[in-house]
Amino acid sequence: MSAGSHERPDRARDAADAAVPRHVAIIMDGNGRWAQGRGLPRIAGHAAGSRAIPPITAACVNAGVKALTLYTFSIENWKRPPEEVEALMLLCCERLAEERSLLMDNQVRFRHIGRREGLPAPVLDELDRTEEMTASHAKMTMCLALNYGSRTEIVDAVRSISRRVRDGSLDPESIDESTIDASLYTAGLPDPDLLIRTAGEMRLSNYLLWQLSYAELHVTETLWPDFSVDDLERAFEAFRARRRTYGGLPAAPDGASAGRGERSNRA
Repeated sequence: MSAGSHERPDRARDAADAAVPRHVAIIMDGNGRWAQGRGLPRIAGHAAGSRAIPPITAACVNAGVKALTLYTFSIENWKRPPEEVEALMLLCCERLAEERSLLMDNQVRFRHIGRREGLPAPVLDELDRTEEMTASHAKMTMCLALNYGSRTEIVDAVRSISRRVRDGSLDPESIDESTIDASLYTAGLPDPDLLIRTAGEMRLSNYLLWQLSYAELHVTETLWPDFSVDDLERAFEAFRARRRTYGGLPAAPDGASAGRGERSNRA
């Protein structure tokens, strides 16, 4: 089977020439380094990073983005010092309560993706309240990846599918990509078109591994607390400059297929 031959046919048709990514995923990295550079405790960096979220959310809504997913707290982050984890959970509660008006005013639907197990009850209460209050909104969906890990997400999807096979409601031979898509935390959302990672790190960090298969990557040295709407627009400009082919060949200027030597993701 040639590369890309198994892929869903709607991907290229829906997103190949889009000027704005439908779904933006962000790894918000650099809070600790931002604080360290200013002689502040790490939690001050996390607080500053949380304040960068509202303007980016509003800019995505204004640009016509349909989904925004923010990597907030990974399953691996529980390994951090207990006092930092506790402060992060408290900060999460505070910011969810404070930013609900932004979500309401901009008709943004909120979703939590990640495992609920292990999250403190106050955090779950704020997550549930925000989801309930914004459930009818349809202008954009904002997902908070909290207590999230992509491998864990895939494990949970496999368990869900296995249960359906066991109880006879699913034929194993009918399992395809759409079955897996519908079993992930992000069910119902388009795959990310653009992944932004701040602070210059060049890795995915166990984030949306299934969903990012064909995403364009944009890495910036800017630390997350300093990431601005101008930085977001630069990421969008880089996205617009790319030619997305999904394993095929880009069209040559005369309409013919490009030669073997041409890079498949650029004009």
